[in-house]
Formats: sequence, C-alpha cells, structure tokens
Amino acid sequence: MPAKIRIIGLTGGIATGKSSVALFFRERGVPVIDADQLARDAVLPGSPALEQIIALFGREIVTHGGELDRKRLGTLIFSDPEKRRHLEGILHPEIRKLAEERIALAAAAGHKRLIYMAPLLIEAAATDRVDTVWVVTVRPEIQLERLMMRDGISREQAKRMVGSQMPLSEKERYGSVIIDNSGTEAETRMILETIWANETGSNNE
Repeated sequence: MPAKIRIIGLTGGIATGKSSVALFFRERGVPVIDADQLARDAVLPGSPALEQIIALFGREIVTHGGELDRKRLGTLIFSDPEKRRHLEGILHPEIRKLAEERIALAAAAGHKRLIYMAPLLIEAAATDRVDTVWVVTVRPEIQLERLMMRDGISREQAKRMVGSQMPLSEKERYGSVIIDNSGTEAETRMILETIWANETGSNNE
C-alpha cells in the first residue's frame, strides 16, 4: 500500500447507510473504493478470474452474454463450503490487486486519504489493509424498518437477513470511529461534519 495516503476502512451492516455516508466524503473530494464493485469488476467477461471460475464450475455459470451468473453461482456455493473456499481463493487476490491499483492511482493524484468501503471488512479479516476502521451503525429496530422498506420484504425476512450477519454491536468494537446513522439525514450530516473536521484538523488542513 502507498505510504502517503491514509486508508479509511468504512464498514457496517446491511441497510445501515454505508453508501450515503461514503457519498458525504466523496462530495468533499475523497476517493471512494467500493469493495462490492471491485468484486464485480474482477469477474468481467474475459478476466482471468472469470475463466478460473468457469473452469471450476463449468460453462453454465455464465449467461448468454458472457457475464457471470451470480444467482446461479450463489446457489452452487450455498451448500458447498469447499467450492466457496475455492471461489474465495480466486476472487480475493484479484479484488486485492484491483484495490491496490486504485489506491496507488489516488496516491499518485495527490489525495491524502481514501475511503475503502467494504461490508465484510471485519469478517474477511481485512482490517490490516486499512489505517483505521469506521463503522456505520443504526439502532436494531431502525435497521429492520429500513431493510423492509428498501427491499420490500417482511419483518421476518428482514430479521433473517440481519441475523445472518455479524451483529452491529460486535462490529462497533473494531471501529475507531462509530457513525450512528439512526437519525434523520440532517442529523447524520452533522455527525459527519464533526468527523470530517476532526479528520482534516488532525492532518493540518
């Protein structure tokens, strides 16, 4: 990783508002790398990673347009932990390579900091790739309500989705900065303004 750029790992649970928090900093000129987007970029048609996945799972894993059929892949690995490990062994090095390339570009462009947004930053034991961890959190009931509204699902479905993830209370223990996004957009922006002032102030800007 380039030494002259501060890498902020931004994480949180489902429906906590990570993207809106990242947008706040993007509007202030901070580059944002989205780990989910990197995962999609890593398997674009013609990529080495996609060819390895095809070799592992068969040609039926791609659509007629030559793209990875994510839904089918998810079904195949859901009940096969060994294949999931093989898949991760293909994807993780490619994602890391893409991340390092984009971090290097941001550093070369003179940026002093960068947001690396990764929902599974902690679960993937990737906190060593960042200089600090910022966790976006919300109160449990609000998380359920926002997830139900966002995905158009029942409360029970939302509970199952939230329950399949690391609890937010546990994620918070890893954060040097905790961003409570339970309130209104205006209230969250006030919190972020304070965080931004502390961040830039500590870097003599």
